[in-house]
Amino acid sequence: MTKYVLKRLLHGAFSIIAVVFIVMVLVYGLMNRDLVFAKDPLLSRQMNNAREVYKFQKWEEFGYLDYVTYADYLTELTRNGEIDEATRAEAVKFGRTAEGDSELTTEYVQKFREHYESQGYSVVRKDAVVSRGRLANGGQQQLFAYKDYSVFRRLWNYFTSIIYIDNIHYVPEETDIGERGLTFTWHDPMYGGEKFSPALMGNGTRYKYLLYFDDHFPFIHQNMLTINLGVSYSVTRGTDVFTSMTQSQGSWVQSMITYPTGHTELSADNLHTAAYVAGSRETSELLMARFTDDYTNTQTVQKNMSRLGYSFVIGIIATIFVYILGLPIGVLMARYKEGVLDKVGTVYIMFISAVPSLAYIFMFKGLGRAIGLPWMFDMDNVSKFMYVLPIVSLALPSIASMMKWMRRYMIDQMNSDYVKFARSGGMSDTEIFFKHVMKVAAIPIIQGIPGSILLAMTGALITERVYMVPGAGGLLIDAINAYDNSVIVGVALFYAILSVLSLILGDVLMAMVDPRISFTDKAR
Repeated sequence: MTKYVLKRLLHGAFSIIAVVFIVMVLVYGLMNRDLVFAKDPLLSRQMNNAREVYKFQKWEEFGYLDYVTYADYLTELTRNGEIDEATRAEAVKFGRTAEGDSELTTEYVQKFREHYESQGYSVVRKDAVVSRGRLANGGQQQLFAYKDYSVFRRLWNYFTSIIYIDNIHYVPEETDIGERGLTFTWHDPMYGGEKFSPALMGNGTRYKYLLYFDDHFPFIHQNMLTINLGVSYSVTRGTDVFTSMTQSQGSWVQSMITYPTGHTELSADNLHTAAYVAGSRETSELLMARFTDDYTNTQTVQKNMSRLGYSFVIGIIATIFVYILGLPIGVLMARYKEGVLDKVGTVYIMFISAVPSLAYIFMFKGLGRAIGLPWMFDMDNVSKFMYVLPIVSLALPSIASMMKWMRRYMIDQMNSDYVKFARSGGMSDTEIFFKHVMKVAAIPIIQGIPGSILLAMTGALITERVYMVPGAGGLLIDAINAYDNSVIVGVALFYAILSVLSLILGDVLMAMVDPRISFTDKAR
């Protein structure tokens, strides 16, 4: 069994990499990269050369290319001691055109061009834009080099940075932050230092709190290891995909907290998420009054569940109804074949199969609205009745599928040789049906249980969109509409991982309930 699981995990890892590779080819290679600015309000504010520079900066940020400016090049030479500050200042004296550059500028521009063109970069020079004898807005001279990332480079960068382990060297070494290191305390300073609440805190790390306890499930939390699926640049601007799916939503929940300076107030700030932002205290009197260092970037506590939370709750309840209703009805349809229940069930299966899912989802939505059920999620006033219509819309087609397959498996088994042998041995049809046939027929159904549970977290794309459920499924649709490639890749990776795990767990569960199935070589 162990050898089989390891083998499947290895194959699954290759499958996941292949999925991400294909998605990257589609969104980065075949799609016009200008589309990523479709919902960027800042691009229209850029003028002339500044607009071009802005686009290249964003393309680098979004993982399309490597972008180096002439100023960056001179800074690197200065840092390495190849030129001094006076030379650096002289080397940036550009004319309105290349002919007007100083001799030193011309020399270093040529060095810049040769250096980067030899590495496969394209060097671009945008001369100053002149209007009526004056420089136009955004018309300053620009010189930069860029090189598109290959899909293999992009794939390597993505997977090598997907997991980050926090350490005391996150903050640059030249930054004066005091003594770097880790501190363990039994009494969390966030609660005034009086409440017993163990915490591991860092200085020089990305997050202030690396390990901490609170009164929310699962009660022990960590920031030492973070998952980076890709930072959104439009849907949830500046937020990682994994964080977007797992952080709470809705209005703020305030509580009395004590800031590091000792200032106490009712606030929604979650100090346990405090992250380092260089020089942040000096820019705000408010931060200066609350924090003693630059660990000032905090998330807020919100009252509603995360995207994954909503998707999982709706999906798992729908799955429970599928097994509670679909299995026994399918068994009874097979037991009383050609009876009234079998005929009615067959009509229901045919109806669900024939009608497009979007049509009956809107039909259920209209019926629910007519009888007074909430037909749209309200994040400000979430009630249990809001779950009814999404769960019903999600469960009914799956119930039909479960009925169909359970009926088919049962009827196939009833025609098997072992059933005829048992009947000839004197067993009644009822005994054969419940003691043997149903047990064997249920094995393929049992295999799908892990998949049904895990894939509930992916959300239902159409159902969540129709009922405005703030779940994980809607995130992918929003990302596609906004050309948010990072989110598309991150969600695709998340779906692929869950799919692989569900297949492996399904096989393991099937082997556990059926002694005839073995994944060892000895069984051959």
